[in-house]
Amino acid sequence: MIDIRYAATSAVQYIQKIQDLLETSLENLRLEEAEISEDSDFWLITLGYDKPEKKAKSSLTSMSLDLSKYPVREYKLFKVDVNSGEVAAMKIRQL
Repeated sequence: MIDIRYAATSAVQYIQKIQDLLETSLENLRLEEAEISEDSDFWLITLGYDKPEKKAKSSLTSMSLDLSKYPVREYKLFKVDVNSGEVAAMKIRQL
């Protein structure tokens, strides 16, 4: 059985490999949550990262509101096999 550090490392390596498919940078990538599944077959690893937003203008004023200064935090949930350490699934983690 792999330990939590190995499971988290597997999830980080996985998301870094597919970063180009996400079409975003993984700024401030960090481990947010980790737990073993109820059946003890998977580590459930949540990684979070900042996703900069595009600039938008406020309809109430003529001033430009720079939302890129306030990144949105996104979360991905990974199922990592406790025996092999392979990532079996990745989902959007809703709060």
